[in-house]
Amino acid sequence: MNKLYISLLMCGASLMASAQATFDVLKLSETELNGTSRYMSMAGAYGAVGGDISAISQNPGGIGIYRSSDIAATMNLNFLSTKSASGDKLTDTKFNFNHVGYVGSMKINSDFFKYFNWGFSFNRVNSFNRRYQGGYAVEHSLTNRIADDLNAGNWTEQDLSADKYDNIYYDCNAPWLGILAYQSFLVNGTSDGRFQGLAGVGTTGKANFLVDEKGHTDEYNITLGGNFSNKVYWGINFGITDLRFDSYQYYGEDLNNAFIYDYDYNNGSVTTGYAGYDFQTYQETKGTGYNFKMGVIVKPINELRIGAAFHTPTYYDMKDFYKVQSGVDLLIDGFDEKDMFSDNTETGVEGYYDEYRYTIKTPWRFIGSLAVVPTSKGLISFDYEYTGANTLRCGDEGGRNYGDTEYKIKEQLQPQHTLRVGAEYRVSPSVSLRAGYSYQTSPVKDAVKGVANGDVDVVSSNYMYQYDKSNQYITCGLGYRYKHFYADAAYVHRTRTSQYHAYPGEQGEEIKDNNNKVALTIGFRF
Repeated sequence: MNKLYISLLMCGASLMASAQATFDVLKLSETELNGTSRYMSMAGAYGAVGGDISAISQNPGGIGIYRSSDIAATMNLNFLSTKSASGDKLTDTKFNFNHVGYVGSMKINSDFFKYFNWGFSFNRVNSFNRRYQGGYAVEHSLTNRIADDLNAGNWTEQDLSADKYDNIYYDCNAPWLGILAYQSFLVNGTSDGRFQGLAGVGTTGKANFLVDEKGHTDEYNITLGGNFSNKVYWGINFGITDLRFDSYQYYGEDLNNAFIYDYDYNNGSVTTGYAGYDFQTYQETKGTGYNFKMGVIVKPINELRIGAAFHTPTYYDMKDFYKVQSGVDLLIDGFDEKDMFSDNTETGVEGYYDEYRYTIKTPWRFIGSLAVVPTSKGLISFDYEYTGANTLRCGDEGGRNYGDTEYKIKEQLQPQHTLRVGAEYRVSPSVSLRAGYSYQTSPVKDAVKGVANGDVDVVSSNYMYQYDKSNQYITCGLGYRYKHFYADAAYVHRTRTSQYHAYPGEQGEEIKDNNNKVALTIGFRF
């Protein structure tokens, strides 16, 4: 048999060729249920309740409820579990401090302006920690999709020849993954001047994938607010965000009866054999941003509170670093390995190390809330959140939007809706029980959710994309008060269904998360 192993590295500004893609930007803009234990145990249905340090970043009007100062910190233990449709299951455990905050309160000697309050807080609004893997039978190949894209761009073998350039990944405008695949013998030219991949009539095989993501989005908030006549509670919030996202993605195929270009035999014709290859992608993303929020809570009667809040987009300055490596194993029956190649070939071809800078504007959000307080012992609250996911934008370093990405976002994304309900009951003056539920719809249009859709926006160095179908939380908790001291505990169960695709137009696989979180908040009011 003939065997060839080639490894190539492609590092640096891979996104220069096509900027960030729709689903990559969507992932970086997402948030999750985090905050104090009291807030989480009611599933975040706190927009009209107020009086909680983390809730004031949801509805800043909640800071107006305070009549004393407050300081608190929250720690949590996360038990992460993902399972693919093929049965592959991965688990992990993470511990972190996800919230610290302080609120100061000053009484105003006025019949109208009762209190002026201010607050500072740190909140982890999203955690990217997630690992999943799977595999499925395939009849087609990523290499065929790459070849189709090269053909659509009218690229030639001469265009992709490394001999023409000092650095082909920077000097050639072809898709970077196409260049890498050609250099790795995964796509080859034909006699009619077109490219072809490894799969053809009679080709069968299996695909395997592994995705390991880490990172977080942290938000630092400054909030100001007050109380008008114990009827209207208002607040404004300025937030600074810090984002870090690290990702490792593996995708490989094992193909039988693959169509392999034989350079040394049969006059350079195509023959069939076994083809095994993989792409390994490493990504580092960092960003800083800012946003502004405003909110109000109105209490027309003691038993009813109505809340409304508006969040501007978060305006991010981002920078990326990418590295992609391919490994190839080609076996052609009937020839000795030494006859086809003088020996096994292991080579490395590197691009320049560099970083790519760009900007993101996340979707704006509106939150409408209602809380009913029938007695002094309990309450029930409802939140509805509208997220304009289709208003997501990505642009260059100067903030000018990428027109092609903007078009894809409008075409593929839709507004996202989140419903939250929470309840609290005081068993005694010192002990409270809480529970909640939250459901979030997918921001992806139904037309995009399909095997047949091949027009999904992807970057030129990595065709993989993933999106959430649904997201829900079931929560409960316990609170304890003794004089100025309080302690709250929460349990959060998160169920998320996502769809993984190695490239547009292939079947992909469904991924399910069943994550559990235990959180503890310690606080002191004075």
